[in-house]
Amino acid sequence: MIIRCWGIRGSIPVSGRDYIKYGGDTTCVEVRAEDNQVLILDAGSGIRRLGNQLLRENIRKCHLLFTHAHWDHLLGFPFFKPIYDKRSRIELYGCPFAQKSVRHLIGKTMVRPNFPVDFKDVRAKIDFHGICMDPFKIHRLHVEPVLLSHPNQGIGYKLVENGKVFVFLTDNELTYHHRGGLRYEDYRKFCRNADLLLHDAEYTPAEYPARITWGHSVYTDVVRLAIEAGVKKLGFIHHNQDRADCEVAQIEKKARAIIRKAGSPLHCFAAAQDQVIRL
Repeated sequence: MIIRCWGIRGSIPVSGRDYIKYGGDTTCVEVRAEDNQVLILDAGSGIRRLGNQLLRENIRKCHLLFTHAHWDHLLGFPFFKPIYDKRSRIELYGCPFAQKSVRHLIGKTMVRPNFPVDFKDVRAKIDFHGICMDPFKIHRLHVEPVLLSHPNQGIGYKLVENGKVFVFLTDNELTYHHRGGLRYEDYRKFCRNADLLLHDAEYTPAEYPARITWGHSVYTDVVRLAIEAGVKKLGFIHHNQDRADCEVAQIEKKARAIIRKAGSPLHCFAAAQDQVIRL
């Protein structure tokens, strides 16, 4: 399993000299299975560059898994070039929650007058799969959804292939129980012994009191979760849109100090755009 981070920023894309190291595109993570099947987690602005890469490789089929309907996780979809190619086939998965269907969830990104091309005019063949809590398989990959603790609800994913476990929990507030979400203990159990956990770590302890209920976690709580769950590698994602590279690096440094003090073997890093992780 190969994981590539095409976008790991939260809330809105950013650019400029303060965001060179960790990047400014919003959430989009690619997973390549051993048989070269392509899974895509979310369609933030990072999916634009991923789409260009898939066309360069002449890859015409992919599986797109959504976590939730907030704009920063959908806004890249209209700029995903494979949807305009009639040779493309896209298997699209997600839990509609408040939306009528998964088709409606993504279709609203292409509605006049906000976008000039209607969703019904895309040329790719798109199959829709309304999944919420039932595990399913994509070829050899086992996929297990989990409810997120986030406003308006969402789902995270556990991907398992040949004994390797990747857990993706973006937009998840560990210490506040949103309606439809789970408790801290549930996420600890879900992450147990994962080879890689990518988890929302948007806030510092000083920032969080003014942002409780906003649906994101403090990095120290994420470190605690990973240590207690026996995770091998932890990557912070959903970096705050105002968080400069130097500040993200400081969070990474402080997190590693906490881990050393705890005597844990956990490897922790702040995920960066275009970073590749092999399991």
